[in-house]
Amino acid sequence: MVKARDGAGMPEDAKEALVVQMSDIQKGHSSRVPIRALPAASGESAALPAALAFLEAVGLELEMAMEIAEPNPYLNMTIALLRAHLSGKVVTATMLVAASGVPYATGRRKLQRMLQSGLIEQRVRTRSGRSFSLHPTERLMANWRQFADRIMRLSAETTGGTTQTEGDYYYGASYLPASQSIAPPQVLPEPLQVGGGVRVLVHGDPTFMVMDNLKRQFEQIIGTNISQRAFSIDRLRNEALRNAERRFSKYDIIAVDLPWIGEFAEKGVLLPLDECIDLARLDPPDFHTAGWMAAHWGGRAYGVPGQTTPELLFYRKDLFAEAGLEPPVTTDKLITAARHFHAPQRGRYGIAWNAARGTALGHQFLMTCADFGQPILNLDPIAGGFNADTAGRSDIVVTIDTPLARDACDYLLELLDYSPPDILSMSWYERVRPYAAGKIAMAYGYTLLAPYFERDPASPAHETTGYLPHPAGPKGRPLAPVGGYVLGIPANLAPERRAAAAEALVAFTSPEAQKLYVLNGSRTAPRYSVGADPEVRRISPVFEAVDSMSLRDELQYWPRPPIPQITEIFEICGQEIHDMLRGVQSPRDALRRAQLRAESALE
Repeated sequence: MVKARDGAGMPEDAKEALVVQMSDIQKGHSSRVPIRALPAASGESAALPAALAFLEAVGLELEMAMEIAEPNPYLNMTIALLRAHLSGKVVTATMLVAASGVPYATGRRKLQRMLQSGLIEQRVRTRSGRSFSLHPTERLMANWRQFADRIMRLSAETTGGTTQTEGDYYYGASYLPASQSIAPPQVLPEPLQVGGGVRVLVHGDPTFMVMDNLKRQFEQIIGTNISQRAFSIDRLRNEALRNAERRFSKYDIIAVDLPWIGEFAEKGVLLPLDECIDLARLDPPDFHTAGWMAAHWGGRAYGVPGQTTPELLFYRKDLFAEAGLEPPVTTDKLITAARHFHAPQRGRYGIAWNAARGTALGHQFLMTCADFGQPILNLDPIAGGFNADTAGRSDIVVTIDTPLARDACDYLLELLDYSPPDILSMSWYERVRPYAAGKIAMAYGYTLLAPYFERDPASPAHETTGYLPHPAGPKGRPLAPVGGYVLGIPANLAPERRAAAAEALVAFTSPEAQKLYVLNGSRTAPRYSVGADPEVRRISPVFEAVDSMSLRDELQYWPRPPIPQITEIFEICGQEIHDMLRGVQSPRDALRRAQLRAESALE
């Protein structure tokens, strides 16, 4: 609906803004771009940017069909503002007035009315306080989210098309109260004042890469630059420990793997959150219980769940249906299914798992012991499993060399018979890639890796994958061992930066932010509210599956208790069990050696 004018009566910066806007249109960034060409994931959802494009397209067609049509400055400025907000671009009053399509003085009056009405808010951009950026208020965003859903549905109904399946409409978001849908993130009332911007150290996994892709939008939200460094899991831990030795931290926020919490708390790497944040602001009950409790040591929280990603069993529902097999809920049934699907002569294998020497297999072994009901420490039994909250008590001992752990070893040796030939070098990503390629019928994997097949329509596992907790051994129960990362503040962060780091931490882990990650490709949702959001539920079945497991108390973090020595124990078990899988030593010898070495590490 933006009509080109000659710019009479406009100041030079306004004319310049209009020229930039018209240049964007000539480059294909206008409503002439087909709706289907817009990206599927955006800062809000597919509906809002598609609705904006649709309205612009209709407006231009009306102006051409009705030569006396007048521009709608309120609509034009709203569309321009929302487009900029969704793409993380800075918007000034001059730019919005230029987008209004009316003379400059008229546009200024209309903009002032929108500000007074509470539809647009302004934020100071400079220390002088004379320059402002404009942002949509929460009320404007909520109104337009609802409007976008309605207009896309109406456009489909009136033209005989469809925007969603009938089931989605009646049993999905439209059937639920609007309050269950989480609004997009809003800008902070005041931009963060922190020299050099906010500096973040993270793991190089799909969820944190989504955060990096959204960097511009979050810079808009917090009002300052963001620099992010990403490392592999081992390099991330080493860098965090090196950073703790510096006089002042290089990073304002660091990502911490859940099992490291005890070590980082004991070594003074992390600042207890209650020293810099009112924990009530985080809404702790909204987090999955296991993910939130795993962020604690000694009764204090040291991080905020940035991603809670349980390890599940991925299985091909279509293959199981064709074979007439039930989903495997026990280890015996999993072995039966793996044997059935294992056909190396046809290039297909039964199952993939973490069997690479060292850290990867160490994690898998501890989780497998848990599947058989065996913690690797003498944790106290409680409802749902064992109490890892007291893993730091003085009488903790290692419990690796046990009959149940021997059963876990026998199970891994059986899995070996139905695994790919390179299984002993497979770790986190390697086990999921062949599953996504259709070469493997089942795979143990974290939910954060689901995009490998959920977002690839060419994958045989696309829309055919089921999600289960770990199948249980005879004396175990179904478990979904919780993994993922918390975001914490380094203990050696300069005092003058702590307040800004705390505000950024709240912004990055809010329900609004975490929904944004999901809309842009993440498959982790640490909060119940995010997993229950109608838009999130429509994106992937994994969110409903994880929420159900949490409500059944199957999400547990005791399989990998966060004691300070856990990293060394992972390595020890990963070495000894790898030698067992290679046939170098027997299960009995592997467990005995792992027990002795772990006892030494614990001392």
